[in-house]
Amino acid sequence: MQKYAAELKKLIQTSVIPDIDERLDEIYEYINDSKDASDEVKEEIEELRDFKADLKDILAEIDNDEIDEDECKELINDILDVQQKYSEDDEEYFDEDEDFEDEDFFDFGDDEEDEEE
Repeated sequence: MQKYAAELKKLIQTSVIPDIDERLDEIYEYINDSKDASDEVKEEIEELRDFKADLKDILAEIDNDEIDEDECKELINDILDVQQKYSEDDEEYFDEDEDFEDEDFFDFGDDEEDEEE
């Protein structure tokens, strides 16, 4: 396994997925406490589940050596940028009425056409 692939795998497994799980727990607790499962809350749950599934696909690609180092490095930088952005203002990120504003971050490049250009 290459250097950036190993770093990406560790980052996903030790930071990103646990953060997603923590956020899902917070949402479920909010729903349980407030008895409110608005469309926005349901949408956030679905987005987080989809994002987690995408991350697991990336982990499988890493394990099967199907992802190159440049892509791993780019994903690491994207993840760290988003984490930095939201660590500076946790309240914005964890406000249950806020939507995740950087939706492009969740698109992990099923765009094969980018590689062909």
